[in-house]
Amino acid sequence: MKQWYEELFTNYANSYDKEVFTAGTLKEVDFIENEINFDKSKKILDIGCGTGRHSIELLKRGYIVHGFDLSEDQLSKAREKAKASGVVFECEKKDARNFDYNYKFDLGIMICEGAFPLMETDEMNFAILQNAYKSIKPDGKLIFTTLNGLFPLFHSVKDFMNNTDGSERTKENSFDLMTFRDHSLFEFVDDAGVKKVLTCNERYYVPSEITWLLKSIGFVYVELFGAKIGAFSRSDKLTTEDFEMLVIAHK
Repeated sequence: MKQWYEELFTNYANSYDKEVFTAGTLKEVDFIENEINFDKSKKILDIGCGTGRHSIELLKRGYIVHGFDLSEDQLSKAREKAKASGVVFECEKKDARNFDYNYKFDLGIMICEGAFPLMETDEMNFAILQNAYKSIKPDGKLIFTTLNGLFPLFHSVKDFMNNTDGSERTKENSFDLMTFRDHSLFEFVDDAGVKKVLTCNERYYVPSEITWLLKSIGFVYVELFGAKIGAFSRSDKLTTEDFEMLVIAHK
């Protein structure tokens, strides 16, 4: 049986590229370029590359990029887009829970929940971070976005505290305070026009937790910022109002 994220990204590539959050690609790539000082000798690994929106833009700007994804449908679209853009995108089907490029890359990117933190167990999500570490050279970086646990934690507690009718409103919330997982229904229409409803299960992480996980793997220094679509910036302090956090982990 397929997991929800496998089902979602089957026959969804065209629709994915029309999603609102994909409009920020150019500015997000601007940020990535700045983080490696515009050094085109740097080798970049796009983990969970999807339709290649970040990879292809980086290739167009002259960078060396390799990508992988679990969805062959997404990869097929990425190759099609790369060809139309006049670049060659080396990408392959691979599971983020099981990869090791043996310290080959200077930078790893995992933007817009490319793989982490969509997995069904904490151990699987942790394995993705471990694999990323083993694929990045000493002195390299991992830049990724993940779901910010401060957002649902703050709003769940606030809603409970502000409740004046005495009912236990938090029971209706899809966010589980014990596991930091959000269980929700996602309705969409795939590229064949078929309407689907998926039960999603996503893991949120609080800043102290994600920092500890990365340092326990071996990353030396971790920086956290608010992740605003198409406007990644080091000036954006992470707050309880940020749905996602931008993570920069240094080896």
